[in-house]
Amino acid sequence: ITGNQSSVTEFLLMGFSNDHVTQCLHFVMFLFIYLAAMAGNLLIIIVVILNHQLHTPIPMYFFLANLSLVDICSISTTLPKSIAVSLTNNKGISFGGCVTQVFFMVTFVGSELALLTIMAYDRYVAICNPLQYKMIMNWNACIQMAAASWICNLIHAVVETGITFRINFCDSNMIGQYFCDIPQLQKISCTDIKVNQILILVLGFFLDSFCFALIFASYGYIFSTIIKMPSVQSRHKVFSTCTPHLTVFSVFIITAVFSYMRPKSLSSSTVDLLSAVFYTILPPILNPIIYSLRNKDIQKAVLKLLQKGFNYVELFFQVKCDYWPLF
Repeated sequence: ITGNQSSVTEFLLMGFSNDHVTQCLHFVMFLFIYLAAMAGNLLIIIVVILNHQLHTPIPMYFFLANLSLVDICSISTTLPKSIAVSLTNNKGISFGGCVTQVFFMVTFVGSELALLTIMAYDRYVAICNPLQYKMIMNWNACIQMAAASWICNLIHAVVETGITFRINFCDSNMIGQYFCDIPQLQKISCTDIKVNQILILVLGFFLDSFCFALIFASYGYIFSTIIKMPSVQSRHKVFSTCTPHLTVFSVFIITAVFSYMRPKSLSSSTVDLLSAVFYTILPPILNPIIYSLRNKDIQKAVLKLLQKGFNYVELFFQVKCDYWPLF
């Protein structure tokens, strides 16, 4: 393909093997991961909505439901197309489809970091200022913070997507990834991308630095408060409420750092593919598992919901059996 970006009508996602057996393996693996992530995150959202006991304290589970929604949207941006490619071997994605993928990936990855930052602040207020918690973290404040995180990341995504697609693609339209990833798009550009890289780096640095600083500051105050607690049981109870969030944040940071900050010597097509899988697939599938395993309130709510479901199923079959002679 020659010419500027307007002549590129389609990209090819080359992060897949041409071997039919490997493609089938990709299809089965990605479909299982996608369904598991959707089921886990939908379960968290349904449990939070239906269980009124989780509405107090307000922010903790309100933001957890938002985080699950972000994970659903994030994994739905990349995996369905990847599943279709593995099944049909049609690696093409339209120019508009590629723009859409980049826009939504930037939005949802940024929103995940923003929500993790807000959740860290929520833990800080709950542990360090418990008497003022209900006043500070009320419904209006929670909705405003959630809305601000979405709006800011939508604006950030518009800017970053615009910067990415202002470059020209003339040498190749083949993306060495299973979705439209910004670093891979920069690799196939035939124009100077230094300005683009600097703008994206500066924008990402300021936004990420702000979130990281707020999270580390929050946990700095939290740990200093925990250390001052006289009772070992109280320290353990307070720390256990932070463990799920810390684990989710650690998974997010480790995968993101490995994807974008590893040295060039570790860069190869295989490593690039694995790193993309790490930061696009691992958080959505691990987050509900981590919160389900580490949070007793969520465990109780899930068991209660499942028990209700089984009771309804049992009642349905009982009624069906009672009326069966009529048919």
